[in-house]
Amino acid sequence: MQQFTEKEAEDFLEKNELKVVQRTFSKNKSDLKKIKIPFPWVMKISSKKIMHKARMHGVKTNINTIEEAEKYFEIISKIENFEESIIQKQISGKEIILGIKKTPEFGHVLMFGKGGTNIEQEKDVTFRVIPIKEEDIKSMIKDTKISKELTEKETRNIIEAINKIQKLIKNNSQITELDINPLMINDKEYMVVDARIVMK
Repeated sequence: MQQFTEKEAEDFLEKNELKVVQRTFSKNKSDLKKIKIPFPWVMKISSKKIMHKARMHGVKTNINTIEEAEKYFEIISKIENFEESIIQKQISGKEIILGIKKTPEFGHVLMFGKGGTNIEQEKDVTFRVIPIKEEDIKSMIKDTKISKELTEKETRNIIEAINKIQKLIKNNSQITELDINPLMINDKEYMVVDARIVMK
């Protein structure tokens, strides 16, 4: 069983034609001044031993200056099992979760729903066995409450992302788990901003 770090997962998704947020990685506070990503930033802790960054207070949004970034780097670098920091361009939009789970009964099952840190409380998710066609994807989206908040362009962007994931799974059937949370959606695009992959 191989569990990818966020860095490995995002690089893998990008190589497989999914749109992934502009990002870089830093092990040292002094490196932050060299980063060319425009503000605002999101900064996150990265570690193979930390699965839930938010629960560890390992995620900070709306960083607008190098001074703020350096201050937060000092905080997360003291968290147990810290390996490096992830610095991403902050994307505006709605938070979606897309997931894949390989099951003995049905093979790969797709999850779609409202993403973010409160998915367990929201419980606004639905499931389909893949592969599925576009009409079924639209039906899946309509099964959720968040569908009422989506524009037509946002829905199209979600469909594009799901089709890319279906292609990814077809070419990499050894993937047993894939979680993208959140996938940021707006009228312009979709963007993967956090991902986890497990392969057998």
